[in-house]
Amino acid sequence: MATLVLDNGAYTAKIGYSQENVSVIPNCQFRSKTSRLKTFTANQLDEIKDPSGLFYILPFQKGYLVNWDVQRKVWDHLFGKEMFKVDFADTSIIITEPYFNFTSIQESMNEILFEEYQFQSALRINAGSLSAHHYFHSKPSELCCLVVDTGFSFTHIAPYCRSRKMKDGIRRINVGGKLLTNHLKEIISYRQLHVMDETHVINQVKEDVCYVSQQFYRDMEVAQLKGEDNTVMRDYVLPDFSSIKKGFCKPREEMVFNGKYKTGEQILRLANERFAVPEMLFHPSDIGIQEMGIPETIVHAIQSLPEDMQPHFYQNIVLTGGNTLFTGFRERLEAELRSLVPAHLPVSVLLPQNPISFSWEGGKLLAYSPDYDEMVVTREDYEENGHCICEDKFDI
Repeated sequence: MATLVLDNGAYTAKIGYSQENVSVIPNCQFRSKTSRLKTFTANQLDEIKDPSGLFYILPFQKGYLVNWDVQRKVWDHLFGKEMFKVDFADTSIIITEPYFNFTSIQESMNEILFEEYQFQSALRINAGSLSAHHYFHSKPSELCCLVVDTGFSFTHIAPYCRSRKMKDGIRRINVGGKLLTNHLKEIISYRQLHVMDETHVINQVKEDVCYVSQQFYRDMEVAQLKGEDNTVMRDYVLPDFSSIKKGFCKPREEMVFNGKYKTGEQILRLANERFAVPEMLFHPSDIGIQEMGIPETIVHAIQSLPEDMQPHFYQNIVLTGGNTLFTGFRERLEAELRSLVPAHLPVSVLLPQNPISFSWEGGKLLAYSPDYDEMVVTREDYEENGHCICEDKFDI
């Protein structure tokens, strides 16, 4: 029997059979300005000739799966002939959902997995639990770990002890990649160029030029300097989708500091935006979100746990999710934690090789674990007992 692992995120779905490698695919549908009537699904994004003014139709809102019609279309595409050719009667699925997911969403998911697709068996689990499983598998001597999952919709901080999550210590910050991209769109639209419709392009800008500052105020001063002295400033060449397919950062030696470029490219000049946008992960109050930043929240979460376990959590902090890929993110988080945590406790923050697919890899390991058959709900179980068997078995 094959096991399909699907880390169903709000921005990308990480999917693959447990014996193969992972594919990271946009978990949404698109419409483009040029072909208004045609809807593109998931990885058909590459077929769109002109992705300017790309319109996203997302199955998730505020981190929860609410638009089932879109999610069904994406899953049909993923499970279908073009992609994974799933033989449902002989396939077990591991699928992720957010912490404290709503019961109505869980029941809809059970129905779709068992009644529409008719999977042989299924396991619904939090992505963080898979990350913790992966971490404990790679470090068997450790008993505790703290998973910091900073994704598209929000950032979760979840402590695990011996692979069980400790519900009292789970925290959520309502800042994620979507908020950062939207904020960058607003700043650029206000300062230089109207890009409110260009989510796709600006998301690329964010990934290419943004970084986490180690000394915010010092970088702010540098960003105000004129000409060559301004080491923060970058010129970003926007794509025109005919000759330039993908935007890129101009090399330092080609930048023109005063006057205009002779070439006809469209340029975005970015200075303090580069670090002011990711700064919101550390200080959401900068844009009026009255919440703690990631370092404070980690300390707050750990302090709510039994005192003798706290040192173990500080030593085993593991970062997952796309926002952790900002340059300097890990270093800044470790430095801020170091200043908040008592001096006699060591602090260690681990950034895995691929933080985006870290939890998927955990699911892959779980599929081979001897306890796996005990954890899943089979279709027979479901048909006999309905939703209550899922509620009993899945630790959500």
